[in-house]
Amino acid sequence: MRFKKLIRNFCGHFTTITRHKIVVMKHCFKVGLYKQGLLHDLSKYSPTEFIPGVKYFQGNKSPNNQQRLVEGCSEAWLHHKGRNKHHFEYWMDYPLNSREVHKLIGIEMPIRYVAEMFCDRVAASKIYSKDAYTDRSPLEYYEQGPAKGIMNERTAALLHHLLIMLAEKGEEKTFHYIRTKLLKKGRRHHLKKRRIQNSPKHS
Repeated sequence: MRFKKLIRNFCGHFTTITRHKIVVMKHCFKVGLYKQGLLHDLSKYSPTEFIPGVKYFQGNKSPNNQQRLVEGCSEAWLHHKGRNKHHFEYWMDYPLNSREVHKLIGIEMPIRYVAEMFCDRVAASKIYSKDAYTDRSPLEYYEQGPAKGIMNERTAALLHHLLIMLAEKGEEKTFHYIRTKLLKKGRRHHLKKRRIQNSPKHS
């Protein structure tokens, strides 16, 4: 790679992932996910992800796709999805049914990570769509992609619901719903699950 192109790609990739991280952080803060907002996508700055990101920087789409085209797979993506719980691919596992062990299935994601995934998708649409972005952009991208056919059904339904809400009611109302209703519901479910696990029957 020529030096000028290397510098251009380095600056472009660093700027893109940092702008994305800042937008996701702002969205996460709006829904009350402060820790997740601060820690979001830190692995992108690791050598395993950052170096391919510079090499295959595109500017209008993820460099992971370009790495797949050139190398057959994206090691940067494999590294990323295995360390970031807001990606549904992190939650893929073998089913309990021994007759289907050759398959991978989607496990239902905790609500707080679905909320972060929503924030991530909205931010990514903003960064890559730029001036063409509207509140319908994340929904349109989701409906055109393969994620809904792979993701756990309940997780997919919840994400789709949030994306439709965004498209129809806008950011302010959607973020308010996530903060005041969805995440509170998730915390109640988590506490209830912990009480059941800690009860004498399960000790």
